[in-house]
Amino acid sequence: MPAPVWWLLCLPLISGVLLPLQAGINAQLAKQVSSVLAAALISFLVGSVALLLLVLAQREVPSLSMLKGLTWWHWSGGLLGAFFITSAAFAGPKVGALLFMSLVLAGQLGMALALDHFGWAGFREAPISLGKVGGLLLVGVGVWLISRG
Repeated sequence: MPAPVWWLLCLPLISGVLLPLQAGINAQLAKQVSSVLAAALISFLVGSVALLLLVLAQREVPSLSMLKGLTWWHWSGGLLGAFFITSAAFAGPKVGALLFMSLVLAGQLGMALALDHFGWAGFREAPISLGKVGGLLLVGVGVWLISRG
C-alpha cells in the first residue's frame, strides 16, 4: 500500500480532536433547549444546511435516478450519525468526556476490526491478526483504567 499523503492522516486526527468537543457542545445545547433530541435535531439541521451549501457551490447535486438506485443501507449513515449525536449529548455529560470518548474509541476500533477483516462497507479486506486483537485488548484495558478514575 502506498504511503498516504499527509492530509489523509491529518483529517482523521482532526476529526478525532473535534469529536469530544462536538459531544460537549451538543450536551450544552441539550441543556439550553431542555431536550437531547431537539439538540440533535438542531445539530443536524446546521450540518445539513452547511453541506447543502457546499454541494450547491460544488455543483455536485445527485440526480433523481442516482438517488433511486440507492439501497436501504445507503440511507442508514444519517441514522447512525443521529444515534451518535444523541447518545453523546445524553451520556457524555454523565460519564465525562474522557470515559465517553474512550468507550467510543473502543467501539469504533472493534467495529473497524470486523469491517477490515470481512471487507464490509467498501473497506479493503485486511485479516484479523494477533497484533490487532492485542491492540484492541489494550484499548479495553485503557477504558477500564479510565473508568476507575
